[in-house]
Amino acid sequence: MFLKQALRPRAEGPRATPGPDAADPAAPGPGTRRDRPGRVRTAAARTVIAATVLWGLYSLLNVALSGRWWLWLLPDLVPPVCFVAVPVALLALTGVPARAARRWLVPALVLLLVTGVSRAGLHWGALVPGGGPGPAPAGALKVFSWNTKYWDTADDPDAFYRFLKAQDADVYLLQEYLAWVDDRPAPIDEEARIRREFPGYHLVVLGEQVTLSRFPVVARPPVGQGASIRAGTPWREVFERGKVLRTDVRVRGRVVSLYNVHIPVQLDIGRNWLSRGFYGEMRQRDAARRAHYAALRRDAAGNPNPLLVAGDFNTTPAMGDLDGLRDALDDALPASDTFMPGTWNSEGLGLWRLDWAFTNDALRVHRYAFEDPAGLSDHQAQSLLVSLAR
Repeated sequence: MFLKQALRPRAEGPRATPGPDAADPAAPGPGTRRDRPGRVRTAAARTVIAATVLWGLYSLLNVALSGRWWLWLLPDLVPPVCFVAVPVALLALTGVPARAARRWLVPALVLLLVTGVSRAGLHWGALVPGGGPGPAPAGALKVFSWNTKYWDTADDPDAFYRFLKAQDADVYLLQEYLAWVDDRPAPIDEEARIRREFPGYHLVVLGEQVTLSRFPVVARPPVGQGASIRAGTPWREVFERGKVLRTDVRVRGRVVSLYNVHIPVQLDIGRNWLSRGFYGEMRQRDAARRAHYAALRRDAAGNPNPLLVAGDFNTTPAMGDLDGLRDALDDALPASDTFMPGTWNSEGLGLWRLDWAFTNDALRVHRYAFEDPAGLSDHQAQSLLVSLAR
């Protein structure tokens, strides 16, 4: 009897409602596969938000500190194109976070993109057909500026001079006229060969800079620390002080000032980044860079001549070091057809523009091109066609 009662079906009564702590056996638990897409999306959304916040902080600090605090020279190593590429990439991912996050995320990224365009160093005019300065008049000057990477000491000397002569420039502004021996710069003496290879040119040398001109040199005013250089000054001191070589030449009755510039590199990559000496030297180099920039700006501001400033500035478009010079002079870039100028490293991706050319309004730039160095240097060369404006 008890067995029959046990086997008899029970009447269905009202089903008990599970309590808040009761687990639903049919619902996916935290370790099941069904909730993994949601967790991945949440993690991706957090990554996009975190990346936006971090890039916004970096951009803000870049404006505030670049060119003002020596330690920011390290963060300044970021390729300038990132100021456009990073916001664009993050905008493409704004569909991942929830709608509430997108309400502030999209405007923030648009603001970062707009404010970062000028620091990216891109030449938007290159995208406009026929937007250049127009043809050069007869008699325009061809100027060739190039960091040679230790002159011909690391290359075939004959190939090096063939490359230089093939440019057929009226003016050459050349840097790193030196050798690299035991991890240190060392002087070289090739003036005899230079004169032989470039007959009729006027030669001016200051430390590691060489200026060659088809036009007669009328003056060599010292700039900044160059004023302390004397005939017996040791080469190493000339190398450190003479980073701006000004040469005044007479062009068809007018005096034109040519500034051959090589601003010191901001850090020594051969040192241990964790050592105290690495940061001590970086601070010293920052002080030297500031001094050379200040001297160059002062001299250019007080120079009534048509002038051209070109060379290796070891400074990217995103760095504040160039601000004063860019405010006073005109970048030659509008005369170029290159959208993303990257003059270093020509042996790699070339994401950094370190080489620049500026003029005042007394010179017109009709052509500005970045030339392949044919494997002879890690810097692209700068080729300009300029004429007197008045």
